[in-house]
Amino acid sequence: MYYVTKRLEIAGCHRLELDYESKCSSIHGHNWIITIYCRAKELDRNGMVADFTRIKEQINGLLDHKNFNDVLPFNPTAENIARHICDMIDVCYRVEVQESEGNTAAYQID
Repeated sequence: MYYVTKRLEIAGCHRLELDYESKCSSIHGHNWIITIYCRAKELDRNGMVADFTRIKEQINGLLDHKNFNDVLPFNPTAENIARHICDMIDVCYRVEVQESEGNTAAYQID
């Protein structure tokens, strides 16, 4: 099995729709750290698991310097964002989304 990891830093804002009172219900921003883990039994015809540039283009094109509430069709929690990114990349099996120091969510396909 081959493994690759891509780490990105993006800037973006969101507000959370919560069933309790929270300051996170107001729009606020983060410098997000997104780590994408990919694997494949066989390399593609270019000798790669995944092209790092294409992964960056996909994620940056969707999220960088955006209001996540405007571009994502769900409540943009770090957990939901992690799953969405994992679903976007066919060889991805795990995504970690850090929205601030000490606050990281992960989604993994077992």
